[in-house]
Amino acid sequence: MLDRPQIRILWETGLSRGVRISYQSGRRRHSRPGMARQWLRMDAEMDFDQYVTACVLSRALEEIDVGQATATEATGLSRAELQDILTHSFPVGLIDAFSLEGISDAEPGVEEELVRGMLLSHARPGDPASARFAKIVARRALRHDHLWQDLGLYDRSELSRLLATHFPTLAAGNTDNMRWKRYLYRKLCKAEGLSLCLAPTCRDCIDFKSCFASEES
Repeated sequence: MLDRPQIRILWETGLSRGVRISYQSGRRRHSRPGMARQWLRMDAEMDFDQYVTACVLSRALEEIDVGQATATEATGLSRAELQDILTHSFPVGLIDAFSLEGISDAEPGVEEELVRGMLLSHARPGDPASARFAKIVARRALRHDHLWQDLGLYDRSELSRLLATHFPTLAAGNTDNMRWKRYLYRKLCKAEGLSLCLAPTCRDCIDFKSCFASEES
């Protein structure tokens, strides 16, 4: 069995089943203090869904390493779903780093269930990948950074592409380029008959910048 350093090397430089994971030293690092992870870049041999999954798993691995969360808690996916993804799409032996043995599925809270349900209602019909990303996005949206950062993506444009691909009708409604996490929760509140603020329009709101300011860092 591979030990953790060997697994880390496989994760950072491995090539398995047509999915190549590599690094580009010039890429921006995540804004969280003490962050040691290097940014993944999408290789020509990795499709976009696999790339996003790799980014999410990289963030999950960081949280596992510091004891912040288990793999299921970090991703919102079940143990069986994670085992299937890691077995079929990533380097042999990487599964050991996620310590799936002995962990249980993480039950979503009420807020997460509402976000997940909204995403699923806009997901591509019959697409298992869209259903998985609904779980992932709903769980990672509970973290405290911009959503693209919570997912481990390079920038906001990659999140926009993900949402437009798997939740096209939901993404299409963000015509004013609102921050994605704010937009998702605004849509959720509207569906539940609630309001996030009392301003008649976004332009009149004193918190305008918190919803529409740049998400780059």
